[in-house]
Amino acid sequence: MPTSQATQTEARRLRDLFAARGALVIKADVLQSAGTLLDLYGEDIRARSYVTSDPLRGEMVLRPDFTVPVVQMHMDAHAEPARYTYSGKVFRKQETDEARANEYVQVGYEVFDGQNPAAADAEVFAAVAQGLEGLPLRAATGDIGVLMDAVRGLQTTDDRKAALLRHIWRPARFRALLKRFGSDQVPPARAALLAAEDPFVEAGPEIGLRTREEVTARIDALRADADAAPISGEEIALIDAILNLRETSTNVLSHLRDIAVDMPAIGGAVGRLDARLGALADRAVDVDALPFEGSYGRTSLEYYDGFVFGFYASDRPDLPPVATGGRYDALTARLGQGRVVPAVGGVIRPDLALELT
Repeated sequence: MPTSQATQTEARRLRDLFAARGALVIKADVLQSAGTLLDLYGEDIRARSYVTSDPLRGEMVLRPDFTVPVVQMHMDAHAEPARYTYSGKVFRKQETDEARANEYVQVGYEVFDGQNPAAADAEVFAAVAQGLEGLPLRAATGDIGVLMDAVRGLQTTDDRKAALLRHIWRPARFRALLKRFGSDQVPPARAALLAAEDPFVEAGPEIGLRTREEVTARIDALRADADAAPISGEEIALIDAILNLRETSTNVLSHLRDIAVDMPAIGGAVGRLDARLGALADRAVDVDALPFEGSYGRTSLEYYDGFVFGFYASDRPDLPPVATGGRYDALTARLGQGRVVPAVGGVIRPDLALELT
């Protein structure tokens, strides 16, 4: 699908705006390794991406976003601190909403700088806001790190915490797991399986890719889970209190400080939020009016693990977000083979910005 001249012009303006902040202009291949994305996000990514096969390079995917290739490039370069900007098309399947484009231009600004993460968060938010200045937009913010720290601090097994962390970006599945882990009842079919001395007696011939040893290990894990004490109602109520937060940022900070009294595990995340709000205020952002949602950012691609934000058309609820962004430190560790580089970035859709001018 051709890109309009107006969109190309606006994309260049935004890219040049970010370059003027010291960002290096870079390019990323349209075709990316599918293996990298599958390793990061599992088979779910196939439902959202265009996958193809190359006779020499193997399974490939049309670029669903720029963040993964930018992180790979940065981790190979070992240059820090660093700032990057880019402009180009991304490709996303839209199986449930025909009105949304399946290819569109993104312009991004990425900062790799661990000296002051709060200041970097504020820098990216302010840069994106400057690019959208004058448009009728409302901001949304959140912090995935608060929920992740809350889960890590639960008084339950490591396996249960790992399952909840894995499904933070799938709210319905997360809720179902939390409900199950908060109950001491085992579903009847599972109870019958676990009660059998030899679950393979009437199993029939072995088919599929899983070995008998893998199935046995899974059954042992289910037995251990069945023996685990349920997560307390008090802890589940604290998780719910975090997810239900929907207030101005300064009021949310006050609520989170109260929650941290009963859930000390979120203390570090609360401190980071406090520092970020101070850094945003230093950049003339009205944090007393800046919205914060405890569950914001949980339906994005699964690499955000801290501050998240978006800008939405005030009077056009039919439009997707005009801009989104957030912190993704954990992604740098996964792509950097354990070497962590604090990183935060944001992207703007120039075509949507033009609709609001």
